Amino acid sequence: MTALTLPVGGYAPRDTAHGAGLEAFRAAVVEGTDGAVDMPVTWNILDQGRPVTDLFEMVESGEMFMCYFSTSYQGSRVPALNIIEVPFLFDDVGSAHRALDGDLGSHLTDAVRASTGFEMLGYWDNGFRHFTNRLRTVRSPQDCAGMTVRMQPNLYHEEMIRAWGAIPIAVELKTAIEMISSGQVDAQENPLANTVAYGVDTVHHYVTMSGHLYGARGLFANRAAFEGLPPDVRDVVVTAATDAVTLQRRLASENELLLRTRLETAGLEFVDLTVEERGAFREASRPAIDLARQNLGEDLFELAEMAKGRAT
Repeated sequence: MTALTLPVGGYAPRDTAHGAGLEAFRAAVVEGTDGAVDMPVTWNILDQGRPVTDLFEMVESGEMFMCYFSTSYQGSRVPALNIIEVPFLFDDVGSAHRALDGDLGSHLTDAVRASTGFEMLGYWDNGFRHFTNRLRTVRSPQDCAGMTVRMQPNLYHEEMIRAWGAIPIAVELKTAIEMISSGQVDAQENPLANTVAYGVDTVHHYVTMSGHLYGARGLFANRAAFEGLPPDVRDVVVTAATDAVTLQRRLASENELLLRTRLETAGLEFVDLTVEERGAFREASRPAIDLARQNLGEDLFELAEMAKGRAT
C-alpha cells in the first residue's frame, strides 16, 4: 500500500519531450521509493479545458506536488527570472544549459524560493523560440510591421515585439491557441515543438528561424511539501529531477531536427536568417535588452555571460 501521493502535471501532449521527462521523473520516484510514493500524472491540463496557469495555483495550494512551466510566467513575481527572457541572451543551448545548471540557475532558484511557495527542482529545455505567421515571408523586423503577434505574458517579450513594429498580444496558452486557430492574430513565436504540439503548423505557413529567445521550463514543486518529505524520499526526488532534466533536454534537441524535416515535407516555408539578418533582429530588439539591463542589473547579465566563457 502506498503511503504518499505526489501528483504532478504539465501542459503538453504525453508524446513530447516534456511528457517523456515527466514520465521519467515519475517512474524514477516510484521505483526509487520501492512504490512507497504514488505519482499520478496530469499530462496536459488543456485536455481538461482549463487554462495552463491553473497549474501554478494547484502546486502552490498543495493540490499538486510539482508541475513544469515556462519561467516567463513568473517574471512579475520573481523579477530575476526575467534574465532568461532577454532577447538574444544565448546563442546556443549549451550556453543556456551551463548557465541554468551553474551560478545563474542557483541564483534564480534562490530568488524563486524567496518570493514564492515554490521549490525549483531544475530547468527543462523549451528550445529557442522562432517566429511563425500566416501572412508572408519574414526576413527582417520590417517584414513584421503591423502584424498581431501572440506571446507569453512577459514585459520583455512584449517590448521586443513592439520594437519590431508588430503588435504584441499577451495571453495565456489556451486563449492563444483559440486566437491563432481562428486567425484573430497573425503570428506567434515558439519553439518548433510547441508550434506543432498546439496545432499552429496547420494555420501558419511561414517559419522564420530567428532564435530570438531561449525558453526554459522550470520544475516548480510545492516547497512545503518538498521540505516535508522524509530525507530519503527527498533525495530520490532530487535525483529523479536531475536525471529527468538530462533526458528531456536530449529529447528536445533531437525532436527539433525531426520536426523541421516533417514541417518542410508538409510544405511550410522555412527562412534561415543570415548572420546579418539575425543581427538586424538583435539590433531592433535593443529597447527590450536595454530595459532589461536597467531593471535587472548587470550582475545577472554577468552570470549569463560567464556560461559562454566571456564575462562582460
